[in-house]
This record gives sequence, C-alpha cells and structure tokens, in this order.
Amino acid sequence: MSTIPPAPAARRKDPARRERIARAAITVVAERGVEKLTHRAVAAAAGVPLGSTTYYFATLDDLLASALRQAAEDDVEHLQEWADRLERDCDLAIALTDLVLHYLGPALPQTVVEHQLYIASLHKPALRHVSQEWDTALAELFASYTDPSTGRALSVLFCGLLLQGVVRESVPGRDEIETIFRRVLGAGAKT
Repeated sequence: MSTIPPAPAARRKDPARRERIARAAITVVAERGVEKLTHRAVAAAAGVPLGSTTYYFATLDDLLASALRQAAEDDVEHLQEWADRLERDCDLAIALTDLVLHYLGPALPQTVVEHQLYIASLHKPALRHVSQEWDTALAELFASYTDPSTGRALSVLFCGLLLQGVVRESVPGRDEIETIFRRVLGAGAKT
C-alpha cells in the first residue's frame, strides 16, 4: 500500500512584510546613505529573503519611494501627536521652536535620514510626488493653527530650519528660532 505524502504546509502570511522592508530601507539609508541602498542590504536588514524585496519592489526607485512614504507617514503621525497635545491657545512660536529643537536634538538621526530620503527626489523623479504629499500634509497641519498661507510658510520655514540644522556645525539657538517663527506668525496671524 502506497502512502501519499501530506501536502506541504501552507506558508504563513506575513502582512507586515512590505512595511518591514520599507522600514529596513530607511535603516539602510541611515547607515549607508541613499546611494548605497541595495535590495540585498535591505533584505538582510529586514530579515527576509532577497526575493521578497524584489517581489514587493521591482526597482530601487520603488523601494526608495516606499521608504520615503513610510518616513513621511511616521513623521506626519509624530507631528499629529505633537499637535494633539498642544492647547489651542498655546504660544505657537514656542511650541514650534521646541519641535525644531527636538528634531535637531534627540531626533537628529531620524531627521537626517528623512532629509536624505526627501532630497533623493532631486535626482529621482519617481519620488517627487511622495515628497510633495509630505509637504502638503505638513502645511495642512500648521494651517490648522493659523491659515493656509501661514501654514505653508511655517512648513517651509520648519523644513528649512531642519535642513540647515542638519548641515550646520552648530544648531541654531532657541532665541533665533523663536524670533523667526514669531515674525512669520506676526505677519500671518488670524484675526
């Protein structure tokens, strides 16, 4: 009597694999830079077979776009949590100054990698729409405390201060940052 071998066990689904790969890409960019991102390095960082990275992301641009989108989503979520903790009548200039100093202090490694991913869109047009989505989300968040024009100005100022902060030898001082925010907020205060 012959025995039919049992069917192979079905592979477990891994619904978080795509996100895990995107997060691993962020880690690789943080450690090596955008130019050294490879499917192999990301697979190793994510703890998945190389075929998984190429299955979900056919090209490195696809992988970078996913990493940028994940970084943007994480950042917008963090900013929304920050905004949720603010009192509606808070001193917004002080709150924004504290936020900039957080990103240039304890969160500096995260800030650096986010900027590396964002700036990659200069040379990779496929990433530009993700960068623009991030810009829009940030402007809308700040506009919820001011108005659309001032929200956009605060977004540009916020990003500019962070970019300067990651490339300068010293972080701008609290007074300098607060003064700049006060000027923008004074020019666009709601009536």
